[in-house]
Amino acid sequence: MHDIKFIRENPQEFDRIMQRRGIGNPSVQLLKIDEKRRKLQKDLQALQAQRNELSKQIGKLKSSGGNVVFDDENITDVPSYELFSKGLLRTFQIAHEFTNLSVLENLMMVPGNQSGEKLMNTFLKPSLVAREEEKIKKKAKEVVEFLNLGHLSNELAGNLSGGQKKLLELGRTMMVDAKLVLLDEVGAGVNRTLLKDLGTAIEKLNKEKGYTFCMIEHDMDFIGRLCDPVIVMAEGSVLFEGSVEDAKKDERVIESYLGRGSKLENN
Repeated sequence: MHDIKFIRENPQEFDRIMQRRGIGNPSVQLLKIDEKRRKLQKDLQALQAQRNELSKQIGKLKSSGGNVVFDDENITDVPSYELFSKGLLRTFQIAHEFTNLSVLENLMMVPGNQSGEKLMNTFLKPSLVAREEEKIKKKAKEVVEFLNLGHLSNELAGNLSGGQKKLLELGRTMMVDAKLVLLDEVGAGVNRTLLKDLGTAIEKLNKEKGYTFCMIEHDMDFIGRLCDPVIVMAEGSVLFEGSVEDAKKDERVIESYLGRGSKLENN
């Protein structure tokens, strides 16, 4: 077995060793894969740094009590990567796409424990990797069609508009068996046309695939289309719970979010 460092530093020697086994000259292909892998690692490190910073901020806000229960299981202190495997996913207010990968490749990155993640498998078990990749690719194509992004399948994700990136983030949740999806300001910075598409996709996922969504959002029209009930929070406490129409008329909500002056002007 040879590590990738040896192959990088001694490609010709590696090829000679492989030729004795009747395999040919695989170093060029392996080094191309390695280069792509290192680019992905760089993107992942940037995302990891952002996540670590958020974790530090969250750590400063210790809960005063209580537990978080999901599917009859206490998940209060469960790390995020384990929550992912349990079907609890989230999207971000600012999309976190892999800018140098295509839309299709971004989706194909989501499923965990892929055989192709182990570099030597691409060489020693190519048929296994190919079968698995084809299955994931088929799923990814279904997702882009569902989201009306089929015409952008091969476009670099970094070139997408803000609304298209939000659709891509939503698509990632479809690449695994999501049960509950937390949407953080999914409509922020999205034009009205794409916002309508986002709303349609969320409705279809809820009705056709049984997804449950919990949204953090400030666009009351968008909330009114999708959410029931609506919970309004202010300074860490629940201010209101009920229908969106009642929320719009509630004096506490109006004063908290619009200010007393706005209420006086409306009168």
